Amino acid sequence: MGSSVVQSGDYLLELDTGFDVNSFRLGDPLKGVLGNLDYTLGPNTQYAAITPYTTNINIRRGRRRPLDQFSAGTMTFTLDDLLAGGILSPYDESSPYYDPTNEQAGLAPMRKVRLSREGEYIFTGVVVNYDYQFNLANNNKVFVTCVDAFYLLSQTVLPETAVTEELSSDRLTTILDLPAVNFPLTTRNILPGTQTLGGTVDFTIPNGTNTLQYIGNIQAAEQGRIFIDRNGDLVSQPRIGNSISGPVISFADDNPAAPRYLSLSTVFDSSNVVNYAAVQIAGAAAPEIAEDLASQATYFIQAQNFNDSLLYSDIAALELAEYLLDGSPAPRFTSLTTNFALLTDAQRDLAATVDIGQTIEVQKTLIGTPSSLTEELSVEGIEHAISVNDGHTVTYYTAPTNLVYYLILGDPVYGRLSLNNVLG
Repeated sequence: MGSSVVQSGDYLLELDTGFDVNSFRLGDPLKGVLGNLDYTLGPNTQYAAITPYTTNINIRRGRRRPLDQFSAGTMTFTLDDLLAGGILSPYDESSPYYDPTNEQAGLAPMRKVRLSREGEYIFTGVVVNYDYQFNLANNNKVFVTCVDAFYLLSQTVLPETAVTEELSSDRLTTILDLPAVNFPLTTRNILPGTQTLGGTVDFTIPNGTNTLQYIGNIQAAEQGRIFIDRNGDLVSQPRIGNSISGPVISFADDNPAAPRYLSLSTVFDSSNVVNYAAVQIAGAAAPEIAEDLASQATYFIQAQNFNDSLLYSDIAALELAEYLLDGSPAPRFTSLTTNFALLTDAQRDLAATVDIGQTIEVQKTLIGTPSSLTEELSVEGIEHAISVNDGHTVTYYTAPTNLVYYLILGDPVYGRLSLNNVLG
């Protein structure tokens, strides 16, 4: 059972109760009937719809800057047990969420959780914290903290593992396939990598290496994106280079028909400058270094270092060092915030389903010359703030992109052979 959020849509928050009531059960007069379509071979997950008792939901996924590592996405929400009639208490054995067979509370840590809007998932993960706060007049609150599958990976360690020289995407698959990790095949979306990782003895994975930390090392070598998407799938994307133009939503402040935004943040400082980059592969005696001396003369040394890189050779390390250089700061849009009350139903559907790695277009009217600026930006992080009373606000954290366009025969602009027009 979903619930309507003011000027935002219909939302469904579901928690795994932890006990399976919908599976075939041998010997049961109802559930043990062969061929029964209602009680199939399990295990099945029994979800409880708790949206009517929820007052607010906050989600954070991804990263804020392109050089940041991806960490576990989080979702927190508050439940009002007065609205629920007291059935959310972990001590209430009469609660419909209580498992009498195993004498366990149904709503508890490490159970699956998912949030959808109009049938599209916004977050999928597990509960890690379920705090029940007793108050006067039974105005009790439940504060729930959830994480995505990256948290589960962070809780596992790898055995000593000899590796072979292989693409970053193949190394990631190797790690996920290890019995110590056993990440589900059905929740992977791994695109082919562009970078080869080393396979000599220097690259042997030490026993006890944290799984998520090692995946972060793969991402650092590839310089793509490895993250958990809104459906709960692990996604791996190759090194960020040229992006085919194709924004999933286009915001504007001077077009009444376009999606509008509440705020648009811009930075113009030296924090994004990299004019000295050093990358040293595992077992190497010294790092490979790339420098922008002109930038250093103006902005001093702004360094980025990677030690024990998984890249297979010094040549690849030098290529990465040169890739990391960004010697000249320029003003750029870093985040955009919109509220669903500003959007049409169709625009809300688009805004809710934007995910990491996609691009959005942003138009801003300016005072002076030029009078308007339009940029297509990659989405690196997303935050949702959902309140039953105040609606849904979403913030996208963005980064510049190098755009290319599909070649269109006969078009005066996109029909010309150039570095910016590519074959589809």
